[in-house]
Amino acid sequence: MSSLQARIEGIGFWTRGLPSWATARDYALHGTQPTDAPARPSPQLLPANERRRAPETVAIALEVAMAACEAAAREPASLPSVFASTHGELSITDYMCSTLASDPRALSPTKFHNSVHNAAAGYWTIGTGAMQPANAISAYTASFAQGLIEALTQLHADGDAVLLVAYDGQHAGPLAAMAPSEGLLGGALVLSRHGVGPTLLARLVPASTHPAATGALARYASANAMAPMLPLFDVLARGGGTAVLPAGAAHDLLVEVSP
Repeated sequence: MSSLQARIEGIGFWTRGLPSWATARDYALHGTQPTDAPARPSPQLLPANERRRAPETVAIALEVAMAACEAAAREPASLPSVFASTHGELSITDYMCSTLASDPRALSPTKFHNSVHNAAAGYWTIGTGAMQPANAISAYTASFAQGLIEALTQLHADGDAVLLVAYDGQHAGPLAAMAPSEGLLGGALVLSRHGVGPTLLARLVPASTHPAATGALARYASANAMAPMLPLFDVLARGGGTAVLPAGAAHDLLVEVSP
């Protein structure tokens, strides 16, 4: 794979205790945290009743997506989007499996509706009125890297700008033993071909054994399934550098960021 390049116009970030990119950057650089951080994202894109009912994974995906668009001064409806999640809303999958096993007629249509892997992408396109393509990607630990590759490929093909959103939540039940994930974590990037912002250059390299990420954000949310994205966000917080992201059994994605 040859190198793919983009400008990073906007960044969104949310995890419990660090509910914005500004607070995440301050923590990464200075170790400071806000004292009044909310326990759950509250995406203003949704009406109040929808905000209460939406799964946490949907809420965090919409929160960081909108934050990235606002930082980039881009109209959300104008951007094609790529949504990457390792497992989607696995807590709803656990609920559905246990309900089907115990009382199938009690299955909630609303929860079934929110169980699909592209639920967040659907909420986003409906809420913003976007008619642009929206992809939903899952590739286990390589989910973020593969989402980034997809976004960069769209830019390389014919795009002007694209929104990348990555997220995962708390897992529960027997599935959590096989696919553990703790807390709530989301990140988003608005990437463009000719915009302003740091330059991102990415290329696939042979997979190698490398030490665990040691950046402040990577340590802070290491138990979440989307933690593989955090080395890149640590680099972004520092203003530049190199991150290695797992991209599959045979490859890593080497990402270089420069001002």
